[in-house]
Amino acid sequence: MSDWEDEYDKDGVAIENKPAPKPAAAHYKLPWSGSVKGGDVDFGGRRFGGSRESKGDCRGACAGLEFRSRRRPRDREDKRSETENSDCSAPVTMTVENASVGRVIGRGGAKVRELEESTGARIKINRGDYEGEVVIFGSSAAQQKAKEMIEDLVAGGSSGFNNGPGRGRYTDGFRSRADQGTSSGSVWSNAELEASKVTPARTSIDWNAIRENKKMYEELKWKDLPPMKKNFYTEAASVSMLTPEEVCEWRKENNNIFVDDLKEADTKRPIPKPCRTFLEAFEMYPEIMENIERVGFVKPTPIQSQAWPVLLSGEDLIAIAQTGTGKTLAYLLPGFIHMDGQPLPRAERNGPGMLVLTPTRELALQIEAECSKYQYKGYKSVCIYGGGDRRGQINVVQSGVDIVIATPGRLNDLQMNELINLRSITYVVLDEADRMLDMGFEPQILKILLDVRPDRQTVMTSATWPTGVRRLAKSYLKNPMMVYVGTLDLAAVNTVLQTLLIVHEEEKKSYLFDFIRSMQPLDKVLVFVGKKLIADDLSSDMCLQGIAVQCLHGDREQCVREEALKDFKDGRVRILVATDLASRGLDVHDITHVFNYDFPRNIEEYVHRVGRTGRAGRSGASITLITRDNWRMASELISILERAGQDVPEELVLMAERYEKHKRERDMCYPREGRGGGGRRREWGGRDGRDRNQNWGF
Repeated sequence: MSDWEDEYDKDGVAIENKPAPKPAAAHYKLPWSGSVKGGDVDFGGRRFGGSRESKGDCRGACAGLEFRSRRRPRDREDKRSETENSDCSAPVTMTVENASVGRVIGRGGAKVRELEESTGARIKINRGDYEGEVVIFGSSAAQQKAKEMIEDLVAGGSSGFNNGPGRGRYTDGFRSRADQGTSSGSVWSNAELEASKVTPARTSIDWNAIRENKKMYEELKWKDLPPMKKNFYTEAASVSMLTPEEVCEWRKENNNIFVDDLKEADTKRPIPKPCRTFLEAFEMYPEIMENIERVGFVKPTPIQSQAWPVLLSGEDLIAIAQTGTGKTLAYLLPGFIHMDGQPLPRAERNGPGMLVLTPTRELALQIEAECSKYQYKGYKSVCIYGGGDRRGQINVVQSGVDIVIATPGRLNDLQMNELINLRSITYVVLDEADRMLDMGFEPQILKILLDVRPDRQTVMTSATWPTGVRRLAKSYLKNPMMVYVGTLDLAAVNTVLQTLLIVHEEEKKSYLFDFIRSMQPLDKVLVFVGKKLIADDLSSDMCLQGIAVQCLHGDREQCVREEALKDFKDGRVRILVATDLASRGLDVHDITHVFNYDFPRNIEEYVHRVGRTGRAGRSGASITLITRDNWRMASELISILERAGQDVPEELVLMAERYEKHKRERDMCYPREGRGGGGRRREWGGRDGRDRNQNWGF
């Protein structure tokens, strides 16, 4: 940029001076109507030289005119730098660790600008993978001064810069200078200088040392734990007399129970024999028997018969069975006995003794209701879940409870804020573990279990046995036993009549309303849909037609969800429209029909939906609407229907055949190696456990 343009007087005051000698002609294009030949400016017929004397003429001629340069400020700076540093020395290059590059740059580049202003050098910074490169341009003196100040800055000194109260002022090592004007002596007080010092770098954490000493740290954390007792089982005489053949036959007759010890092969433990009656399991605990008789149960379910002896023996347990098979009572009653039998008196425990983690609020509330049904030794329980009254939940916890039933998110919130003591817990249940992992709760679960004593007794229930559940079990259960009841298909739920209808998408609503009009007075139906919007739409249409209905999905307020579920359980409404939120853990015994308005996303969810009816030995029916969009599920659905002894519609078979043909043609046109994305779908056979010869280990 020319000097005359840089010093142009914006107020337009004319200064008459002698023009400078005319240099050699060279034309430059200007952003206004005029031209420059060499150092002279031709503007409006008048010529002005490039010397200081001629600048006055130019200013006079330009008085009152609006001057707008099209050149950007950065271009001016670059041009000025080229002019000022025409006699620069060779650039000086420094290397700086990436961790310290931020100090040199400063917030928004403030440090670099201050360095350049105080030294007269230009600084360019290139950040690499491991270290940054600082290139310094300018005269030798400026380069040396900038280098020293950067070294001082990286080493943790103040580098003559002010980060504190006197921001905008800086020292150059010899004098203090403000943005406008100069002064002798320091412009800051000693307190300001002290406050402006760069904070020393934090000492890095030696993670290797922490890993090496992990065991020592854990021992220090848990060194003052009170003693704990786990084994409370006394085998009844009638159970002891059972022969291995009789045990095997009983397990086969009761939904094909499969039991395994997941310890190493050479250290296998004897598997407890099943308790065929309540008395065989709880003969030594009369209060438990009183509760069972009061509720009116007659016979334990298969999962209860095999799980009780394992849990009362103090072993960790993985229980895999469908929802609605009695898993809740399978872990609750041994948990009561476990808490009551601990050597430490209840008054000295300073916290709860049992923790039950569940994936949804509805399931948590249902387990709490089940807990309240069995009044054992005056144990108090609390339900902690998101969407509820947080302050009220905290008050109940701090007033003293024995059993905590919680969703992972809210419990993690209380844990992080130190509002609940988890060190006193000795009995942990991970209910519906597969669903909790599907919902992304694994980090919260791991954080919660870190604060629970490591020698606890742990129970994990699940409807499937995928890789994620195996990994969780391997990490947080110690030498567990596995009880697997039946298979994941619907063969065990043989009281459910399954009907499938192949329809078009636009026909679904008419099929649903035809079914509702044909309902009998004692019928109760659970309608499953795939989207919250559809749930609201269907329930609104029913209300407009005068049909009593409730709606349940995740976007509704918690109090509204609880009210909807209560109305459905109590029979005030006989129709509940819900998303898959209700496919697990919803325990309503008198549901007569399940209506699948939308087919679920995977075959496992279909199993859980249909399992909402036909519970506790009752009969039930399911009606499922299938469209062409669901044809990829047809083959798996046929397999489930055949195993359950159900009729398979011919249209469904044709749909499966068409899809298989379509898949073969697609694979021929697009070989698998050349197709991207999509990922591998989880195969059914690897999850349902029908192959008894597979390795059940982790």
